[in-house]
Parts: sequence; structure tokens; C-alpha cells
Amino acid sequence: MFRKWQSITLWKRVLIGLFLGLAIGLAMRWGLGIDTAKAVANTAVKPFGDAFVRLIKMLIIPLISTTLVAGVTAMGDPKKLGTLGARTIGMYLVTTFFAVSLGLFIGSVLRPGTGVDYETAGAEAIDSVRGKIETADAAGGIVERLLQIIPTNPIESLARGTVLPTIFFAILIGVGILLAGKAADPVKNFFEAASEVVMRVTMLVMEMAPYGVLALMTWVMATQGIEILWNMGKLAVSLYLACGMQIVFVYGFLIIGCLLKLPLKQYLRGIADAQGVAFSTASSNATLPVSISCAENNLGVDKSVAGSVLPLGATINMDGTAIYLGLIALFAAQATGIELTAMHYGMVALTATLVSIGAAGIPSAGLLLAATVLEVIGISPEQSLLVIAFIFPFDRLLDMMRTVTNISGDAAVACAVAKWDGNLDEAVFRRDTEV
Repeated sequence: MFRKWQSITLWKRVLIGLFLGLAIGLAMRWGLGIDTAKAVANTAVKPFGDAFVRLIKMLIIPLISTTLVAGVTAMGDPKKLGTLGARTIGMYLVTTFFAVSLGLFIGSVLRPGTGVDYETAGAEAIDSVRGKIETADAAGGIVERLLQIIPTNPIESLARGTVLPTIFFAILIGVGILLAGKAADPVKNFFEAASEVVMRVTMLVMEMAPYGVLALMTWVMATQGIEILWNMGKLAVSLYLACGMQIVFVYGFLIIGCLLKLPLKQYLRGIADAQGVAFSTASSNATLPVSISCAENNLGVDKSVAGSVLPLGATINMDGTAIYLGLIALFAAQATGIELTAMHYGMVALTATLVSIGAAGIPSAGLLLAATVLEVIGISPEQSLLVIAFIFPFDRLLDMMRTVTNISGDAAVACAVAKWDGNLDEAVFRRDTEV
């Protein structure tokens, strides 16, 4: 029985776990009652999901630091790094602008905020959101956040698990190895070997993905229920529709199909494992080890590209968040009765694109950035707090789809950059992996 289960392609097992978790969670909620289901899910189910999340989070910093150094050294020329970085960031900015524009379009058509009484937000949600916003504001403005990319103590950054400083330091180490030439061969060999070891460990952890996803989805459905999406009505529909269109049309049709001339089916199949983990964890950073593995093993992206493009994408490429921010802006405007002009739409698109770049790859980070976007359309801080607090209790299930969009975009950009640099194995990408 177990052998038969293991013979099934991993992405299928992940999807089976996801849907089983959904069904079991709802069954618990309806069969045991809401209060009992929550208690059982929190005490008996969630720890298994948390264990899986801890396993993949355990790999994030080792994976970034080893694969990124190995990836930079594999280029052989520091100049290639500049070209790769420019192409990567350029592609991320383009896809993000597409995303926020799509969110604004869907929001304008479906009008999710019409008739919504956002002032019914609970006091507990308001207090929680106020505290989170104050914490986020304490991090400083854009200048301070940019300066934080440069670590004063790289060892401390590694120990604390801060991604951007780790990326910065790993790139510098890689460049230093290239500049040192043959004298640095032992260091180069060490990082190449370490990268391979960490990837092998990642493959082992990925075998736990179906069970981790099962536990996490069971917990989400048992504690929050599918009706939480119904309560948000049009906003939930708008977000899922816009994210689905971004994945299929922008990433699949425009980038993979038209730009790269590669089959859409293989792209979607190749990232299915990562999408399942992203949906259950709602964290781009937590999904990163799985994303890198999928890119290398399923999509044929060379490790020098996967090890640099994907960690950067998990940090700055938040297309799902950009869609969400555009939708929240229209939701708030429609709920408060503000008529938006063409200039407002342009400011929202620009602000959401820029703000989403700095969104942390953790659950619900995007919602806390909404206040910045709402400010440009004339929403007062008090109204922003109420709108965000109104959405906050429902944000988990919305965030799950946003994260799927984020990591799908990272993979598409990685494929594009790899092909332009001659580092995409199309035979691997095009192979039929059906079992």
C-alpha cells in the first residue's frame, strides 16, 4: 500500500493531501461542532502542520546561503551576475505591474466593496491590526529598510534568519570567490558540496509535504471554515479570480507560452508541489526550498539561476500582494463612497507595485501594507484601520492564494532568465512526468 502511494508523483500526493485536509477539516467542523473542532484541530492536528513548516523553514537560510554562493561561482564571471540581476528585477517589476493592474480591473468590474459595512469590524480585530501596523511602522521608511539589506553582522543575520541581508552577503561571498580565482577553489568546492547536501535534505523534507499540507488544511478548515470566504463574498471571488488569471494568462500564456515558446501544461505541473505547500503555509519564504527543488528538477532551471532568482523573488516579488493591494484600495473606496479618478488608479498602481516589493514573505504581511495604498486615495488613518480590521479575520484564506501567485511568478521569471542565459534544460522542462 505504502509503495503504491509513494509511486504516485509528488505533486499529485500534495494535491490529494490538500483536498483531504479540506474535506476532513470541514467534516470535523460540521460533525463535532465549531468549538470542539477548533479545540481538536489546535491541539491534535496543528502541531503536525507546524512541524512540517518548521522543517522547511529550517532549510531556508542554509539553502539560500549555499545555493546562492554556488550559483554565483557557477557563472564564472561577476559581470554575468549584473546582467542576471537586471533581467530578474526588470521581469519582477513588469509582472508586478501586470498584477496590480489586473487587480484594479477585476475590482472595477466586480465592485467587491459596494454595500459593505466595514464599520462592523470587531474590537479585538481592530486592536490586533493596530498593534501590527505600529510594529510595521517601527521598522522605518524605505531608506531605513534598504539600509537593512546591508548586514552589520552577517553571522547575526544568518542566525536570525533575515533573508535579504543573507542574500546580500552570499552574493558578496560568491563574487569574492570568483575574484580570488584558483586560490578560492577549496571554498568554492565546499559551497558546491554543501549546496548539493542541502538540496538532498530538501528532497527528503518534500516527501513529508503531503502529510504537512493535509494537517495544515485540516486545521485551517476546522478552525475557520469555508464560510469565511463566503462572508467576504465578492472580495474573495475577486482575489481568487485575479490570481488565477495572473497565473494562467500572465505567467503561463504570456511568459511561458508566447515569450519562451514552452508548454503551459508542463509549467503548471512542474510547480504543483510548490503551489500546494504555498497554499497551505501562506508563506513564500517557507515555500522557498520546495520552489528551488521544483525549478531545478521539474522545470530544468540551472542551479546557478534557481539559487539566485528564486530567493530574491521570495523576498521582493509579491504579485499576489500587488493584486490584493489594488483590490483593497477599490474595496475601501467603494465601501466609503469615494469616487476614484484616473489619477487615483495610476497612483494606486504605482504605490501598490512599489510597496509590494518590500512585503515580507510571511502570512498576512500584504494586508498590513494596505494602509500605505489607502492613503493615496484619501482614506483617513481611522478608516484604513477599520477597513483592514474588517478584512483581517478572513485574511488567512485570502493570503493562501496570494502566496500561490507569488511563487508561481518566481518560477516563471526563473524560467525566462534561465532561457535567456542559456541555462534552461528544455528537455527536462518538456518531459512528460505523468505516472
